[in-house]
Amino acid sequence: MTSTILQPTTANGETSNICWETQEKLRFSCIDNIKWKQLWKIIALDTYTNNEATAKRRNHNLRNKSKESLRRSINSNEEHKGRGTSEDFAYNPNQSESEIPNRMSLLKFLAINALELSAPATPILLQQQQGQQTQKQPQDKQNHPNGWLQLSGHPESIVPTCSGVVRKRVNTFNDYEVLAYRHISLEPETATIVPRFFGSVQLDTGDRFIELQDLLNGFKDPCVIDIKMGCRTFLESEVSNKTLRPDLYQKMLSVDRNAPTAEEHEAQAITKLRYMLFREAMSSSQTKGFRIEALRLRGKKPINDLKTVRSSEQIFQTIEQFIGSQKGVQKEIIKRLKHMRSVIERSSFFQMHEIIGSSIFIVYDHSRVGCWLIDFVKSRPLPMNVKVNHRSEWLPGNHEEGLLRGLDNLITAFEEVYNRSKDFTRKCLQI
Repeated sequence: MTSTILQPTTANGETSNICWETQEKLRFSCIDNIKWKQLWKIIALDTYTNNEATAKRRNHNLRNKSKESLRRSINSNEEHKGRGTSEDFAYNPNQSESEIPNRMSLLKFLAINALELSAPATPILLQQQQGQQTQKQPQDKQNHPNGWLQLSGHPESIVPTCSGVVRKRVNTFNDYEVLAYRHISLEPETATIVPRFFGSVQLDTGDRFIELQDLLNGFKDPCVIDIKMGCRTFLESEVSNKTLRPDLYQKMLSVDRNAPTAEEHEAQAITKLRYMLFREAMSSSQTKGFRIEALRLRGKKPINDLKTVRSSEQIFQTIEQFIGSQKGVQKEIIKRLKHMRSVIERSSFFQMHEIIGSSIFIVYDHSRVGCWLIDFVKSRPLPMNVKVNHRSEWLPGNHEEGLLRGLDNLITAFEEVYNRSKDFTRKCLQI
């Protein structure tokens, strides 16, 4: 027996459980906005649970009933000639099992081919759909659907499924990121600037995931950019320890031997706060409130070594390389970034949380543009009586992270690229 529990979030923040239990069933990981029109499809797939032995038993019973009916017909015909013929029971005793109609197989065929769910069927259906493809794909792509792309982050943390949904691994369903998505999903306007949240799921292996919108679904060979937001990407709790650490001093030396001060050279150790600030200063995070983490151009492999893009001119050139001279796409991205800013300024979630380590994810192809704020692993509720505007300079204890300051500067950068996009002779940063 297998069991899958679907947990859509209700208006009061609770979850409602929908559970089916069958043998060898197709299990659905989440269902979003199921209409009556689609319900019969789920029932059809869920009903088709009999194994091969059960199907053979049904066919055997069908033949026995048909034989019995034929026998009775013949006996009846002998006793009452002219009242019926054996053609009324057109069973052929020589008919093979494969030729006997299987009503449930037809139901399964119709249901799968007419499936219009917004959430994917988990492992069983996915294996059926990709079984033939995996033999032709390279080994490192066998677990990923066509078009799958992950620019940054830990590869094992994201698990693509199908039908526009990805799973992100969590430790518990009370993790800060899970709570963040549940809170945001209760704010209809705020929910439009982040990936759609479908709920949480626990597999038979014990692994726990949240299920989110696949932001690349529907795009064809897109250009993608990941921009880390904020003037700091570490929590205050991560740098509260003032212990001097020789290992971080050595890390600093390996990057820049001139970075340590005379006192730090003498002590041959630095605090974690000193090291984290040094690392942030290598990029545009401290000065701009954002840094370009990675990007992917159409038809090319992702580039993940852009953290040293620091000056305004380097940022402009990188954005020019990403966006080209497509003024329609540029205008749409600027429009979406401004909308995101206005939503954040009004959102109760952002008024009550510090947002650390989140990214703006921008994707476009020949016909579509998308822009979302992603990653809330380090989002934390603000302490009581603490307020932030997401623009002020960070000082230990004030919990400012510079999210909106970075968004202001990012919008300015895209507007600058838009204004100078007519100059086709400008030399772009070669990537």
